[in-house]
Amino acid sequence: MTLHQPDLATRQELPDALRVLVREIPRAGWAEHQNYSQLIDFWLNRHMMFRQLLEQLTQDSQAALDRSMDPRTYKARLHRFGGLLINELHGHHMIEDMHYFPSMAKLDSRVSAGFDILDSDHHAMDAQLQRLAQGANDALQAGDDAAVREGAGQFSKTLSDFAPLLNRHLLDEEELVVPVLLKYAPAEFR
Repeated sequence: MTLHQPDLATRQELPDALRVLVREIPRAGWAEHQNYSQLIDFWLNRHMMFRQLLEQLTQDSQAALDRSMDPRTYKARLHRFGGLLINELHGHHMIEDMHYFPSMAKLDSRVSAGFDILDSDHHAMDAQLQRLAQGANDALQAGDDAAVREGAGQFSKTLSDFAPLLNRHLLDEEELVVPVLLKYAPAEFR
């Protein structure tokens, strides 16, 4: 299927033609579906972890700006949680692009183009992840408390630019991947 690939920054949801399976198997019934598996649960929990890390980094940056968190504590938390978010997202995207998406695209031709869109999202987010890493490094290398707060402010802006992109991608990925796995329950994904 040839389909216009909507830009991650502007799309509101996947194109209607790719939502056929999520209409057939709505999100509200996923956990009770007979083919709900540990892999699906793991996948959704990974996505929740990404959202929670993003929220934690946002809260920490605000606390540093508000001076309710010591700059040294902020830097330690930024190092830990920022590195975790960036590294885990890279690894998650790599295994999806190299293994999961190509295999899942073969299961239902009606939604196969959706996996190309998700792969494109990963490439679009690479530049954002680079900005996140640079912003985190700038804050981590700041010397005095004022410079740390300035770095926290810049990093907070980068996070706020990245958050809607990540959330849009995760929602679209869930609404494409999970229904495919529930409908077809392929042995390689159990």
